[in-house]
Amino acid sequence: MWRFLDDEEREVIEGFTDWLLRHKHWEAANGFELVDEITVTIAVQAALLVLGRSVDDYREVSAIIVYPAAMQSGGVYAGPVSGTVTDGPVPIIGEAHDRRGPVLLAWDEAEEAARTLGSGHNVVFHEFAHKLDMWDGMIDGTPRLERREDRERWVEVCTAAFDALRSGIARPPLQPYGATDPAEFFAVATEAFFDVPVALERNEPDLYMVLSGFYRQDPAERFRKPMRSL
Repeated sequence: MWRFLDDEEREVIEGFTDWLLRHKHWEAANGFELVDEITVTIAVQAALLVLGRSVDDYREVSAIIVYPAAMQSGGVYAGPVSGTVTDGPVPIIGEAHDRRGPVLLAWDEAEEAARTLGSGHNVVFHEFAHKLDMWDGMIDGTPRLERREDRERWVEVCTAAFDALRSGIARPPLQPYGATDPAEFFAVATEAFFDVPVALERNEPDLYMVLSGFYRQDPAERFRKPMRSL
């Protein structure tokens, strides 16, 4: 992703990354050892989401807890088929807790997403999008929007795409997991917006526009420019 950023964007992300490294508690789980490559890689990806906004949007993130790989979690989760649930052990690659809760991430997934663009999947984008959704105290797939008309347009556009996914209609590049609930839809849409923005803009122009308005970024235009040197 770094190759697509201009000097000004890189400078802002460096500052946001430094803030996240200094002001958030970083912790390794399961005997894992945190090194700079891990913390910086995760912090840079998180910083990208708020590049056009403010790093203060992450003030409800108390900690980032990194696991070496997927965690095993109990409880009731969405099943493999739409409309079903499972209460057996489920591999979890990321989790965001509400209020002042932490973000949990599997490092192998975060590393792979950072190295390889174009899958439409990025666990860091996904979980930090949940924290942005939680910022207003509700986990409903609608982040805080200042203007009423922006909120109304957001609900209209996102509901149409979400309902289509719920009905089993493919909406590439959105992942089917977005049909789980509105909160997961927003997180999945965020992954597509930053990882495969050109495809999202082409296939879901209305969704791309409302996401661009919220994030105050145009990653599709960024991707159309020649890559820069590291």
